[in-house]
Amino acid sequence: MKSTMNAIKYRRTPTPELPNRQWPNNFLTKAPIWVSVDLRDGNQALANPMTVDQKLALWKQLVSMGFKTIEVGFPSASQVEFDFTRRLIEENLIPDDVTIQVLVQAREHLIARTYEALKGVKQAVVHVYNTTSIVQRENVFEKSKEEIKAMAVQGAIWVQEYAAKASETNPESKWVFQYSPESFSQTETDYAVEVCEAVMNVWQPTPENKCILNLPATVESTSPNRFADQVEYFITHLPNRESAIISIHTHNDRGCAVAAAELALLAGADRIEGTLLGNGERTGNMDIVTLAMNLFSEGIDPQLDLSHPNNWIPVVEEVTQIKTHPRHPWVGEVVYTAYSGSHQDAIRKCLLKQQPDAPWNVAYLPIDPKDVGRDYEAIIRVNSQSGKAGSAFVLAQEYGLNLPKWMQLDFAPVAQALAEEHGGVISHKELYAAFETHYGLQQSDIQLDHYKLDRVGDQEKLCIEIDGEKWEGIGNGTISALCDAWQKRTGQAVDVIDYAEHALHLIDDVSAGKNARAMAYVYLQQNQTKTVGVAIAEDSVTAMLLALLKGLHSGS
Repeated sequence: MKSTMNAIKYRRTPTPELPNRQWPNNFLTKAPIWVSVDLRDGNQALANPMTVDQKLALWKQLVSMGFKTIEVGFPSASQVEFDFTRRLIEENLIPDDVTIQVLVQAREHLIARTYEALKGVKQAVVHVYNTTSIVQRENVFEKSKEEIKAMAVQGAIWVQEYAAKASETNPESKWVFQYSPESFSQTETDYAVEVCEAVMNVWQPTPENKCILNLPATVESTSPNRFADQVEYFITHLPNRESAIISIHTHNDRGCAVAAAELALLAGADRIEGTLLGNGERTGNMDIVTLAMNLFSEGIDPQLDLSHPNNWIPVVEEVTQIKTHPRHPWVGEVVYTAYSGSHQDAIRKCLLKQQPDAPWNVAYLPIDPKDVGRDYEAIIRVNSQSGKAGSAFVLAQEYGLNLPKWMQLDFAPVAQALAEEHGGVISHKELYAAFETHYGLQQSDIQLDHYKLDRVGDQEKLCIEIDGEKWEGIGNGTISALCDAWQKRTGQAVDVIDYAEHALHLIDDVSAGKNARAMAYVYLQQNQTKTVGVAIAEDSVTAMLLALLKGLHSGS
């Protein structure tokens, strides 16, 4: 089939020349002013817009997460938007430290309706906009640069006039004015400066009483570095910059909304508008969660509480009817999960070395999953690709079994066979059941009735009764004494290659009706056959004797 893609018809978006750009040398040291636009821009992109009750549920969630400015809607656009704004005000649902923001086009009747919706509000940002891009000027509005700038100035005048009227009846209301040159990303940057300067001349902001200038990539049309150039050019050429808060509103058409916003902060922006999980028109808005967690991962307090995604993600999904991708950055269901055996091994080793008070330094995990409500059970999931490290990690985390490396190698085929049989991930309970069955932890053909240890000079004498038979052996320690007793009994020499033991915390699934407190593992060779033995018992000596006996019997 012949390709229908024709790159010749596209052109690079013009951006300003900025040979002495400063933003690449800057570092972020603090979180921006966050603005959630979930209730307006996010809602505007839904096939089934939220009801008032759904908007209220999301509003409460946003407030609880720490947002101090929330764009609640476009009250002049629909009755639902108007009614929701009124409900927040009339039912006193806006905390004193939270400011609502509303959007309105630069049209007088819409601005008048907006202030009706805001009657009695304690504080609000009135966000007015008109388009300034080349394509919109020429093809949609068919207006000149001067005519478009005049629209912006007139909108600014109306916003200011209606605020003054509203203050006559509600003098306690506090107003902040915000202007957006819509499609800033596709507007000549020097012209955007010119329009915003004209708006500021109307509002006359001061460093103590600032206005907000919002620079939207309404359509993302260039790379993040060139958008940062646009922002830096705008900021450095804007007169009276100290009297304006520079806000950024990026969209994700090129998949770079977060990167563009992050670089815009380096370029001098103060404020970021976006949505939780990136909901929005076309490919979505800038994802506040991703950007906030990016900052967090570099030691910057994001000033938002994102620590319990299992609580707030369902709220977002319910009102938007959009499922979160399992590999969504930072909060997706499997983003802290390793299936690869080599990854699992690296994570396990790093976690063992990670000290509680030391900077986080774990392979494949840029942050501690516990910081966002994930536990270590979710990090490593055992499937047919996991290798020895995955099953060992899960058994250690869930059941306190610290398998030595040779035990990991011995059990890995069992775990892999189980995963292949199931055709996917196996749970920690299924994994432990297989371990328990394979090594006979619940029942054994060997009955250890009694044993006694005595010192004979510099050696140890073992008297042991097994299945009603009495054995005796002597050696440098308990293990060598039992091997001596075995050789006397069977005539077979035994070489213990390695062994390990550890205390066992009482875990219901492991102790299973016993007072089990110790685990032992023995790796031995007899008749040129290598075997392992595993046992669980009330004390470490009994566990070690049982493990050795199991290994001896399996190799005989």
